[in-house]
Amino acid sequence: MVLDRSPRLDLVFHALAHPARRAIIRQLSGGERNLSELAAPLRMTFPAATKHVRVLEGAKLVRRRVAGREHLCRLDAAPLKEAMQWTEQFRQNWEARFAALDSLLDEMKSTDPPPRR
Repeated sequence: MVLDRSPRLDLVFHALAHPARRAIIRQLSGGERNLSELAAPLRMTFPAATKHVRVLEGAKLVRRRVAGREHLCRLDAAPLKEAMQWTEQFRQNWEARFAALDSLLDEMKSTDPPPRR
C-alpha cells in the first residue's frame, strides 16, 4: 500500500494539478518533443512552458536533454505508478460498495411487492 505521506507522491500530484502540465504529459505520451512544440498548442510563451516543464522535472515525470540549441523532453511515467497505486485502493473500495448496493437492490426487486391499498 502506498502511504499518504510521501514527498514523491506529493510532487506528482502537485505536477498533475495544473491543466497545462497534464496537457504536456499528454503530448509527451506520443513521444519526445521540444519545448516550442509543447508550448504551441497551449498558447503560452516559451518561458511559461519552461516553468511547467521544470515542475514536471521536479516530480521526475519528465526528462530533458539538450541537443544543440534544442531542449528535448520525454515522459518518464514511472512516478505515475505510485499515484495510480494510491488511487487504486479507493477504486477497489468503491467498487466493493457498489457491488453491495447492487446486491441489495437485486434482493429488493426479488421480494414480493407490498399489497396495494
